[in-house]
Amino acid sequence: MNEARTAKAGEKKLQILQTIAEMLERPEGVKITTALLAKQLDVSEAALYRHFASKAQMYEGLIEFIETGMFSVIGQIETKEDSGLKQVESIIVSLLRFAQKNRGLTRVLVGEALVHENPRLQARINQLLDRIEATLKQCLKVAAAQGALPADHDFGAHADALVCYTLGRWQRFVKSGFKDDPLARWPAQWPLLAR
Repeated sequence: MNEARTAKAGEKKLQILQTIAEMLERPEGVKITTALLAKQLDVSEAALYRHFASKAQMYEGLIEFIETGMFSVIGQIETKEDSGLKQVESIIVSLLRFAQKNRGLTRVLVGEALVHENPRLQARINQLLDRIEATLKQCLKVAAAQGALPADHDFGAHADALVCYTLGRWQRFVKSGFKDDPLARWPAQWPLLAR
């Protein structure tokens, strides 16, 4: 009996998070309030708070989903691909593809959905970006060990530039109302970024 109740609560939590993500996909970028969310789900605000202690906790759930998805794919890339530069390329492509497929969550990644929310949420996104940067830096070191980059290469600056590029592509995607495809110029841009 308790397992069924727990499963049902888990399903409801997931439904709430999916609804937030869908609401964030709207090009006009509506500010999501618990009242608006409750109306969308056809429940009371009190019903939302039975599953999440606060709206910040709802956004934390979205961020956890983003982290899990992204780092699962990054882990697969690192396992399957031997070339350090190919790892970097595949990771950036996967991050841009994530934005294409998860428009609402991209609003969370660029911080637009977190304006006027608990500051710890933006700190959490910053940590995620730091993890991505550290991963890219490690892949670049592998590339140098393989002779694809000079040994005295500035791995930190290069990884930082790659994260800034990715954030910029996400930002343009969001600000264009999801019209400026994050991967549109990738074939021409990657050779510039790979150096």
